[in-house]
Amino acid sequence: MQDRHGSDRQGQSHKPPQNGRRAQDLARRLIGMDGRSYPSYKQLHGTHELGDLAVAIDHVQSDPYAPPSRVCVLVDAEDAALPQDLLETADDRIAVGDFLTRRFAAQLRAAGADRDIRIDEPGQQVLARSSVLLAPDRVEVRFEVALPAAGRRIKGRAAARILTELLPEVARAALFHGEFDAPTRDALRAHVVLLRDQEHLRASLRERGLIAFVGEGAILPRRSGDSDLPLETRLGAVPFAVPESLRAEFALPSGRTVTGMGIPEGVTVIVGGGYHGKSTLLRAVERGVYPHIAGDGREWVLTRPDAVSIRAEDGRAVTGVDISPFITNLPTGTDTRAFSTTNASGSTSQAANLVEAVEAGASALLIDEDTSATNFMIRDERMRRLIPANREPITPFVDRIRPLYEERGVSTVLVAGGSGAFFDVADHVIALDEYVPRDVTAQARALAADDAGAAAAGGPVFAAAVSRVPARGGLGRGEEQGPDAAGRGAQHRGGRGPAGRGAGGSGRGKGPKPARARGLGQIQYGTETIELGAVVQLVDPSQTEAIARALDVLSRELDGETSLAEALDALERRFDAEGLDWLSPHRGHPGRLARPRRHELLAAVGRYRRLKLAD
Repeated sequence: MQDRHGSDRQGQSHKPPQNGRRAQDLARRLIGMDGRSYPSYKQLHGTHELGDLAVAIDHVQSDPYAPPSRVCVLVDAEDAALPQDLLETADDRIAVGDFLTRRFAAQLRAAGADRDIRIDEPGQQVLARSSVLLAPDRVEVRFEVALPAAGRRIKGRAAARILTELLPEVARAALFHGEFDAPTRDALRAHVVLLRDQEHLRASLRERGLIAFVGEGAILPRRSGDSDLPLETRLGAVPFAVPESLRAEFALPSGRTVTGMGIPEGVTVIVGGGYHGKSTLLRAVERGVYPHIAGDGREWVLTRPDAVSIRAEDGRAVTGVDISPFITNLPTGTDTRAFSTTNASGSTSQAANLVEAVEAGASALLIDEDTSATNFMIRDERMRRLIPANREPITPFVDRIRPLYEERGVSTVLVAGGSGAFFDVADHVIALDEYVPRDVTAQARALAADDAGAAAAGGPVFAAAVSRVPARGGLGRGEEQGPDAAGRGAQHRGGRGPAGRGAGGSGRGKGPKPARARGLGQIQYGTETIELGAVVQLVDPSQTEAIARALDVLSRELDGETSLAEALDALERRFDAEGLDWLSPHRGHPGRLARPRRHELLAAVGRYRRLKLAD
């Protein structure tokens, strides 16, 4: 564990600096700034002792309209007195950090301070994020403060109230276990126990031969298309019922037992009439790669962490992807074994998305007919007779879905509302009727036997594992691309310590600007915008910001010999060992970061239009 200045602090207790200023001193200083020009706030940079906690102001905004100042609260671990039995594993610390972040945000609202002080408040998922650091010696909470102004003049008295009254009050209520009432202590413990149980069940899916688990009684519908909150039962939400043939039961570490529907490995097709819950079930399974908070309705919808949603994505960039298992012999003569385009069609984009998912290690694909390219998915018997196979460059997914599982072990969960073509190749068929699932596998097989479709195309799906190797400087940024720009970027950050607390964050010189997220679905990388709107398993803008930072890392470390898979492996190992702080280009407060999956990291790289591969 690194301290705020990069030195090794493992096992040491946090002590405020000897020159730390007490609350009264800080308040007097702020009041004395009243009416001065806004840049005078820069004098606050540093760490200030406020009794039983310290406030570190790591970055002061340049003017009232700039992004707010980055501030941390540091509390001695002994003073926070969090139960040690709730901090035993990495998952425990994620759960406690998530709880403290939510509590800090709630206390800000209760104190009426949430307009001036904002923390990266989580949504319905529990993610590893940078908002709270639980070190052996301290608890560190990171947030932003909009330092008050009248025009471009400092409002010193208002700033003093925020930093020396409201902030310590909120921090003590949110972080000191001794300040928690009995229900809050119970809620903290329940939050950790739930995550332990969820991750135990998720880790058990593979050994049970399951892709996903949907708990009995789960509430899957959301309130609206732009809300991730559960629909209330009084407004029509139907608790999930379990077909007996697919019932699964799990005994959990807490001692409780949960029952639900297990979705087996292989090919599972979900059918039903429009608006009967097919896509709602698939969306819940997509989000099941993350744990959810109690009361979400999907806390017992758990999916293997390497399941990937696949869809068509007209216009995406593709670089060097082998889509030949699905598309070959194009009239243009394009080599689809290393297919590249800046404007993919529906079928080529979906083929590329699928191959990239396999490249990133997906063991299951999640596909909805509604968001797929029809000519990629199926080709009915009439069309096969009208257009000879040697004149059709697309081998539809229905012909590849079985070999994909049998040769590569990649399962598929598919929503199909308009075609029964996949009945011939399905291991299981689940029908949704007013959100109630039934196992209709026998009926679907009987229909398939009565009207047998065309035989699946032969030949291997993938002759070998996919392994694209970017060229050195292959993530160059527009006009600054190439080894020189990459070298400048590496130079300015080379001095950082392993946890991002070193001195390497100062002075960028003429190096490229860092990548940055624009909300959930875009990354600005040099002169290019990477579009991630179709990457639907991204759930938090802080994940997108972490991906942007990771692109900066990859731009320095891709050497023309390391494959994308190897580079992603290295990133994953570093996330596991060091958390997220090391992604920051500056010391102290690392910004709003949440851990992405490797699949979304690869999705961002693959959609970068200037990606260059080694020969």
